[in-house]
Amino acid sequence: MRASRLLSVLMLLQTRGKLTARELADELEVSVRTVHRDLESLAEAGVPVVAERGVTGGYRLLAGYRTRLTGLTAPEADSLFFAGLPTAADDLGLGALAAAAELKLLAALPPPLRERAARARDRFHLDAPGWFRAAEQIPLLADVAAAVWAQQRLRVTYHRWRTPREVERLLDPLGVVLKSGTWYLVAVSSTGDQAELGSTAGAMDAPQPADHGNGLEPRTYRVSRILALTATGERFERPPDFDLASCWAAWTARYESGVYRAEATVRLSPTGMTMAPFRLAPAISRAIRDSAGEPEADGWVLATIPIESVRHATGELLALGADIEVLQPPDLRAALTHTAASLAALYGPPAHA
Repeated sequence: MRASRLLSVLMLLQTRGKLTARELADELEVSVRTVHRDLESLAEAGVPVVAERGVTGGYRLLAGYRTRLTGLTAPEADSLFFAGLPTAADDLGLGALAAAAELKLLAALPPPLRERAARARDRFHLDAPGWFRAAEQIPLLADVAAAVWAQQRLRVTYHRWRTPREVERLLDPLGVVLKSGTWYLVAVSSTGDQAELGSTAGAMDAPQPADHGNGLEPRTYRVSRILALTATGERFERPPDFDLASCWAAWTARYESGVYRAEATVRLSPTGMTMAPFRLAPAISRAIRDSAGEPEADGWVLATIPIESVRHATGELLALGADIEVLQPPDLRAALTHTAASLAALYGPPAHA
């Protein structure tokens, strides 16, 4: 632990120049006294640490001194992918490792490249969660990620969308995916389950696409719905041709096609066309864009959209209010008519006694 901290002190001085003992202490989350002892140890080891007194003083390395030793550890190397994704790294329990790895990499770069890297970090930031969404509680994510790294089989208790709600599954965890602020586990279930996945819209749960093949096709689980897990100690072999990105792309395509089982014909006002991408699900707004005809005399546009069910579509299309009109199917139009009448009765003038 102390050796790693000494290396961090060295890297900080090399990448940032002059720093006070307090700045180093705050960065490393240790006491100022500990920093002074670490600086003395570096000096005794031959590192030319220069102390400058006064109001603008601090500690720096002798001009021209550089070490090419980054001291990158195996866990820090594993975390390199997340150096630009601080929130994701924190969720996975890799935040400190990613920060240490980034610092050591910066120290190994020549000054011009180091400045470019620092400039990119300062000017680009990824904030994965969607707007107006509270962060999910995912206390078991780090354990899930550890099992993925180690190729360790997991026994999990999973909360699914249909009864029985809680089920036991024996999983070979192949990878984790962050989608719009929500973490998913891609895994093979040796129990051949028909597990369910929470809807990406967060409104309802939806079933997995049907199996294709021998029942060992990877499936997707929402990590926040894992109630408990136990590492079995068994190591599994990853499928040699498995590619996480390709698997996820194929699954999301099947998921969307499986969720939207019907179509509706709608008319949208000019305002509705403008607001659809912001108020409706991406698949629906894309369908409006792709199927919209020429504007009618009143400016309204005819389009065909996919719907999950009459109940889901009723709630979703109400987001556009009077700027969308359903023409087909009749039961969806009737559901919206009933909802509009109920709202009018609720917010209309009180009935006289």
